[in-house]
Amino acid sequence: MLGLTTALCLAATAADPGNGAPDTIEVSSVLIKLIEQVDVAAQEAGLVSNVFVREGKEVAEEDVLAKIEDQASALVRDKAELEWDIARLRAENDVNVKYARKSMAVAEAELKRAEESNEIFPKSISDTEMDRLQLTVDKTELEIEQAEHEFEITKKTALVKESEYKIAVDQVDRRQILAPIDGVVVQVNRRPGEWVEPGDQVLRLLRIDPLKAEGFLKVDDLQFDLQDRPVKLRVKLPGKKDAVFPGTIVFISPEIDPVNSQVRFWAEVDNSERKLRPGMTAKLSIELSAGPIDDAEKAHE
Repeated sequence: MLGLTTALCLAATAADPGNGAPDTIEVSSVLIKLIEQVDVAAQEAGLVSNVFVREGKEVAEEDVLAKIEDQASALVRDKAELEWDIARLRAENDVNVKYARKSMAVAEAELKRAEESNEIFPKSISDTEMDRLQLTVDKTELEIEQAEHEFEITKKTALVKESEYKIAVDQVDRRQILAPIDGVVVQVNRRPGEWVEPGDQVLRLLRIDPLKAEGFLKVDDLQFDLQDRPVKLRVKLPGKKDAVFPGTIVFISPEIDPVNSQVRFWAEVDNSERKLRPGMTAKLSIELSAGPIDDAEKAHE
């Protein structure tokens, strides 16, 4: 391990003879590593019905990688959708409320005419009839309350059915195994016809763009603000001349190694052309004169 640490050490700081301030910090050896790798697991138990990728296939985030048998859950989803449609139609139907209010208006009008008739012609409407008309008004008022209450229940029921439908959709979706990141499939662990349980690893993905270049800095170099500084990675590709890749310092460890007084750091390096591979070693220059890269510049790049 000490040999690897020594290999990754900072070799020298290049000084500018003009003003004594360095333009770059040169790191003689850094190691190219992955930033992210994911073991993609099944979320539901069942038979694997399809695997849509193979080792070496590049995929984008949210691509469907494999599928677990979902016929039964699809039927449950379709049933839940129909029930939600029915409940939604009922929730939009307020005919009973409108009818109850109309009945109330008619009953109140009849009672008012009877009262006006008794004012003009006393006892023209019997007390029994007046009681019946008043009872009709009271009854229609209660019918309005009942209709409104039932209407509220139908709306709540529609919300319940909507939730049940969404749960059923989720159960189908969970049987699709999606890529959580952009990357390359490097391992397929399950084949069609095999049974999986929740948590079983189905595939393994590696993100190969960007990669990180990890190395060590001297404590003296921490006098400079190195966070977000641009870097140039120089690496000899097999059968080709040295190639240069741009990057940015992302991490500087807060810890100093008490043995060699060095600090671990890593830079995020562009690998859009897929020329870099994890495990390569390279040289790295930290550009001090360029200044840190801010978020706006990163977005523009």
